[in-house]
Amino acid sequence: MFKKQKALIGTLVLALFIALAGCKSKFEKLKASNDNAKKYQEGIKYYNKKEYTKALDLFEDLVQKYRGQTEAEDLYYYYAYTNYKLKDFTSARYHFKVFADSYPNSSRTEECRFMSAYCYYLDSPNFSLDQDNTQKAIDAMQLFINLYPKSERVAEASKLIQNLRDKLEEKSYANSKLYLIIGDYQSAVIAFGNTLRDYPDTKYAEELEFLTIKAQYLYAKNSYEVKQEERYNAAIAFSQQFTEKYPKSKYDKEAEAFKKDSEQGIIQSKRILAEAVTNERLYKKIQAEKYGAPPELKADTTKVKK
Repeated sequence: MFKKQKALIGTLVLALFIALAGCKSKFEKLKASNDNAKKYQEGIKYYNKKEYTKALDLFEDLVQKYRGQTEAEDLYYYYAYTNYKLKDFTSARYHFKVFADSYPNSSRTEECRFMSAYCYYLDSPNFSLDQDNTQKAIDAMQLFINLYPKSERVAEASKLIQNLRDKLEEKSYANSKLYLIIGDYQSAVIAFGNTLRDYPDTKYAEELEFLTIKAQYLYAKNSYEVKQEERYNAAIAFSQQFTEKYPKSKYDKEAEAFKKDSEQGIIQSKRILAEAVTNERLYKKIQAEKYGAPPELKADTTKVKK
């Protein structure tokens, strides 16, 4: 009994294998044939059945052969969408653009212009990665809006542009904070300012303005005494502006602390500079810091400060 069941299962498996092999050979036979009309018809059928890989194999073989013919427009439209359905957005955006350029008077041109831009959108990476495609997506979407200002797709395009700009804002925010983390305080101050300038309505504005105070304070603290007063004054100015703008900020106490520490830092640096008037060794050290020290002095005085 067991042997009969085993033989039956083996027969069924063999039959299934033969059936599958037959289907494959049928497709391969079609692909190798010169019956372009049949390929075209079957390609559309495969597309409608969502068998996009097979459809693409047939469409790729037909695109050049149908160039200049009546069917070429429909074929290229399906060809572009097949790449899109397979999530090959790089190829899809290229072919959507080629369609729009090749058939400017087609009823599908507007759609393909939008889809080309949308493929850039879909290819836009996480904010932590390079954002070249994000900027290209913004440019492509804006071009679509400029070309079709009355299109019903303008609202969606505008929304997608905002999503992309939010991603660039996130990138700028993260990069500027990185300078503070690694201790490049001067670059942090500049980067925070750039983010606030480029994204004036950013949700991170309050935090960034507070971090500007912190970065400027640390920049001053790690500077030579001869340069500290000016840099501490900048930190004090940032703190005063912050307090006026955000009187009830959760960073208020810290901002005030940086202001007071900066004021104390100015007093301390002035004391040291005054002492240098009567202390020749200290005077030479400060002069070396101000104008550039010879090698024998730099060894002791330029490890951290600048």
